[in-house]
Order: sequence, then structure tokens, then C-alpha cells
Amino acid sequence: MVHKMGSPKHIFLVCLLLLSGTVLSYGQNNTSSPFSRYGYGDLNDNVPGAYRALGGVGIGMRNNKVINPAQPASYTACDSLTFMFDIAASGMWDRYTDATGKHDKGNGNLEYVTIQVPLWKRWIAASVGVTPFSSVGYSFSLKDSINSDYHYTTTYQGTGGITQVYGGLSFNILNWFAAGANLYYMFGTVSNARALAFTEGLKSTSQYRTINVSDVRLRYGAQLFHTFEHSSFTLGAIFENKSALNGTSMHIESVTADTITNDSTLNSDLPMIWGVGASYSYDGRFTVGVDYTVHHWQNARYLGKDNVYRNRGKLSVGFQYMHNPQGRRYVDHMPWRVGFSIANTYTTSAQGQDITASIGTAFPLHNVGSVINTTIEYGHRGTKNVLNEHYIRFVLNASISENWFFKRKL
Repeated sequence: MVHKMGSPKHIFLVCLLLLSGTVLSYGQNNTSSPFSRYGYGDLNDNVPGAYRALGGVGIGMRNNKVINPAQPASYTACDSLTFMFDIAASGMWDRYTDATGKHDKGNGNLEYVTIQVPLWKRWIAASVGVTPFSSVGYSFSLKDSINSDYHYTTTYQGTGGITQVYGGLSFNILNWFAAGANLYYMFGTVSNARALAFTEGLKSTSQYRTINVSDVRLRYGAQLFHTFEHSSFTLGAIFENKSALNGTSMHIESVTADTITNDSTLNSDLPMIWGVGASYSYDGRFTVGVDYTVHHWQNARYLGKDNVYRNRGKLSVGFQYMHNPQGRRYVDHMPWRVGFSIANTYTTSAQGQDITASIGTAFPLHNVGSVINTTIEYGHRGTKNVLNEHYIRFVLNASISENWFFKRKL
């Protein structure tokens, strides 16, 4: 009797993973927010689609049907013979208001691709994937005048983002304790441009800056878990150490025909990150989870400057209900999810909080363990009378589970 690994479709999935890295790096931005103008842009917490409707919880979540790159200790929750593949895409409608009025934007993009496999029974598992670290995508103009004599228009544009390819391992050290780590390779380019044009013939000016990132970092995770007669409980934690962010910066400044170009090293840092989370599930029907994370951006440099950032704290809460996991009807197996999160912006240039409410459900496929998850998020951030943003995002992801090993008789 011989164990044989999967089929050509698994090779196809690996190729799709590599291709997705190119799409995430050079494809359409998945944001149109003016808030992505600051710092590295809109940050991504890399929560899987199944947990997006739960407010973005993940640190204390442990599920054998979900690939959870936010918590590397969770990989050993998978079945010892199951190969898992997850791909997600999103569409977003964005309305922001400023001194010039209301503006609507729309966009969509591939969110992430992840793969998870068991390596040794239920004791060791691995995951690889391509996920976004940050996204930049905005374009808007402001008109004003100096003493009503000189009228000018300021145009702001930004594109790009930072992508990360990760590989992670998880170990069940005890029957009730798991630990893991993700190694990330970060790469990408962020471009920001600003142009000032006068209508009365004064000299126009423009500034253009690009940031190129190429670096690695580590995330550590741990989970304590226990299953009772009808319920289960998980307590989790994550940690990332502060580190220098390797890369280069180019700054171009022009006044009519005169141009000055400066190239330099990035002189920036990635912050220390820590987070804790917990989840409780009763009889597979009711699940509640809560996360709290802190990104210590205040101690991180940006282009050689201090005090550009402030610490980013995020609180997430989610609840899931499934009518009857053992039922015969299709709807009995559909989970219904609601969630809420609140986080402050990490740059001192953008004030206010990002508040998000979400709902969603999942549609199980004929293959046991494979599901289509859907999420609708409504969010608000900014401050009234300065820059105010409302957005609606729809997230769709397919989580596919299949037997990774099968037995063939000789």
C-alpha cells in the first residue's frame, strides 16, 4: 500500500499562488481612499474571508476549515489528511466628503491566495500564501486662492502598495498548546505625487516620491485550546518585534523647468506588534470571538523622521450562529455572522477612527469542508468638516478542502 500525493490540480494551485503574487503586486489597487495617502497606505490585517464578517477576529480563532494567516499557531487545527486552498476577491464603493463636496469612487481586486497542508499527522502543519501589507490608491483635487487674487488647484495622486509572500509552520507541542511562526518577504512600490498649478501665470510646482521596499520579518503565535463535552475554548496571542525596513526612497521636486532629484535609503521601521484574542464555541452552533491588537508605530521612523506615526490599537468582536451542524437541510449548515471593529489611524496626519460593522454567511459546497464565504462591511472614518469617509465593501472567498493524501492498492 502506497501513499501518493494529490493530483495535477494541486500543481495548478501552486502555479495560481505564484501568479497571484504578480496580480497583487501590479494589479488594480484595492482602495480608493484619500486616507491611503499617508504613510504606507491602508494597512491590511490579513484576516481570512471566513472571519471578515466576524469583525476581523483571528488571533483566538482555531478552525479546521479555515486558513488563518493572522495566527500562525492555528495551522495545526487542520485535518491530518486535508489539503486546503483559499482565494478571495473584493469590491468596494467609497464616498468621501471634504471642503469641495461629495465624491464617489469604486474599485475591486484580488485580496489574497493561501494554501495549507498537514506535514506530520496532527502535530505539524504548514501554510504559504500571498497577501497585501498595504494599499495605496487615490486621486483628488482641491481648489483655493490667495487673497482672491491668485487661484490655484492642488492635485494629489497615489498608487501602489506593499505585498508580502509568507511561509508558516505550526506545531502542536501538547494536546492543548500550539505554537507557530510566519516568515514574510515584503516587496512593492508606493508612489505619491502632488502638483500645484496657478491660473494667473505663477510658477507651477510638483513633488513626486516613491518608496521601494524589499525586506523580511517574522510573526510568532501561540494558542491554548480545550474541548469540553459540548463546547470549546481557545486563547491566543501574536507578537512581532520592531525592525528596520529595508528599501530605497526617491524624491523629485520640480518648479516649472527646474528639477531636483534625491535618492536615499528608506531609513524607516516596522513597529512592534502584539495582540491577544479568545473564542468560545458551544455545540458548534454559537461562536463568539474577541481580539485586541496594538501596533507600536509611535516608536517607528518614517523616512528618517520620528513622531510621524501614533500607536494603532484595534478591537474586534464577532458572533456566529449555525442552526444545526448535524441537520439534513442545507440551511442547517449555513453559518450566520455579525461583527464589529474599531481602530485608530496610525499616522498623525490623518485623525479619527476607523469603525466597521459587518455581516455575512457561508454556502457549503458538495465537497465536505469546502465553502463560499460572503461578507458585507460598512465602514466610516475621518472627522466631520475635514475629511469624512463612508464605504461599503463586499468580500467573496472560496475555501476548498480536499484529501491531500490517498491510498492506492498495489
